[in-house]
Amino acid sequence: MNLADQVLDVNDDLPIRTDKPVHSGKVRSVYWLTEEDSRRLIKEKNYDVASDAPLAIMVISDRISAFDCIWHGEQDLKGIPGKGAALNAISNHWFKLFKDNHLADSHILDIPHPLVWIVQKAKPVMVEAICRKYITGSMWRAYEKGERSFCGINLAENLKKDGLLEDLLITPSTKGILKGIPNVAEVDDVNITRQDLLDNYQAFNFQSQQDVDRYEVLLKEGFNVIDNALQQIDQIFVDTKFEFGYVTDSKGIEKLIYMDEVGTPDSSRIWDKQAYAQGEIVENSKEGFRQFLLNHFPDPDILLNKDRMDERNALAKDNALPLSAMMDLSKTYISIAEKITGNKITLSENPKAEIMAILSSQYGLVD
Repeated sequence: MNLADQVLDVNDDLPIRTDKPVHSGKVRSVYWLTEEDSRRLIKEKNYDVASDAPLAIMVISDRISAFDCIWHGEQDLKGIPGKGAALNAISNHWFKLFKDNHLADSHILDIPHPLVWIVQKAKPVMVEAICRKYITGSMWRAYEKGERSFCGINLAENLKKDGLLEDLLITPSTKGILKGIPNVAEVDDVNITRQDLLDNYQAFNFQSQQDVDRYEVLLKEGFNVIDNALQQIDQIFVDTKFEFGYVTDSKGIEKLIYMDEVGTPDSSRIWDKQAYAQGEIVENSKEGFRQFLLNHFPDPDILLNKDRMDERNALAKDNALPLSAMMDLSKTYISIAEKITGNKITLSENPKAEIMAILSSQYGLVD
């Protein structure tokens, strides 16, 4: 079996019935179903959503994105074997745990295949909700240069790199480019304060100021549920990004829910607990791959400097990464997913054919 065949890299060309353009992100592609198919599935599958809620098929790929670029490897490897299935399995596991702990719902209604979600349309809150338990990464780099205030939070002196913070910090940033908000730069992914959210809650798509409190509660509760579960398997939950949105359920009640993925190696840092106790950082997340890239190229500033995006894109396009680096990352994704879920991740031999067979026979979504 050719390794490249087991990787789902292009995921926006499936013959799923839709009357809208397919939205393709860095990793996932979204197919909005026709109104007729949405209504039919809501009825047939008894989903807890409004009868006229728009539904979508979300297909996750095995593409690997880092520093806002898509990378590829030797032997025509255009993604990381097992990555998509690992990410979905981890998110599904945490969303179920959230439900068991009576936290908020998610946008996922159904999981027809390890690489596929059926989701309801949500009105996204325009905030990347980031939670930090340790100081590392971009926050440490800024702290080391003398910054002591992050998102309106003042940090103590004498913090150590990769050290435990006194409190769980919420350091939000903008999701997309938001215009006309006082004190908020019109660029993507800019740090904001809690006060910015309260003063301009409507501009961030919150329904009320109370929902700013609500999102913080959900963020901390979600973080703690994952943190406690990871401790049971000797892993440290370092930091993570959550996303939220609004949906309406079958009773017409609007509610704030978790969106996108949660607690995955793409959206979080996860460290090995025993190694950390011995002063070593072993990454069970995409962060290890980012570090590899920084060490692999002679001028790491290209990867860190947003003013050098053209050079960065050229770097990603023109360089096939060593197969060993791609397979090391595959091992990282698969092993942490198997640890978290307790289930084996099996590589599909022909992911596209499998997905289409299920969506055709069980959901009637292929012409």
